[in-house]
Amino acid sequence: MIGVEWVRTMARYNTWQNDQVMTAIRRLPHAELTADRGAFFGSVLGTLNHIVWADMLWMSRFDGGPGPEVSQKQSAGTFPTGGAWEAARFKLDGRIRIWAAGLREIDLVGDLTWHSADDNATYRRSVGLCVTQLFNHQAHHRGQVHAMLTAIGVDPWVTDLPMLPGN
Repeated sequence: MIGVEWVRTMARYNTWQNDQVMTAIRRLPHAELTADRGAFFGSVLGTLNHIVWADMLWMSRFDGGPGPEVSQKQSAGTFPTGGAWEAARFKLDGRIRIWAAGLREIDLVGDLTWHSADDNATYRRSVGLCVTQLFNHQAHHRGQVHAMLTAIGVDPWVTDLPMLPGN
């Protein structure tokens, strides 16, 4: 389904996109960052927090490291400020890139089994599908952030994968 070079490219893309988000939100007053904008996770910060929460969850399944300490329902409130989110995001992007750099093709073969505490169910899905979900989920919610920021007058950043520096 996917290969290690695709995963590494997506890890680089994720870092690039998050760096641009960081630049965009640094200019926002806290009230703008936390205002309810009608998105599924409420605010720009709530949505960004949810992405970190989900990335931590998936990474804990992939690399055996720590996962989030709260449930999905609490994910929007994980980091109370843009600066706290930025520090966590920076660290997590490094974790994702280190994991991707160490992948071998065989690591993307077979199934991943996990138990979801949020819905008290056990799942078994292909590793490739789960890794794809990590990156697809990020792009989906970053798109929501992009739309919210655009609506309040923040210049949108480049999101096109072919524009990824170094390609």
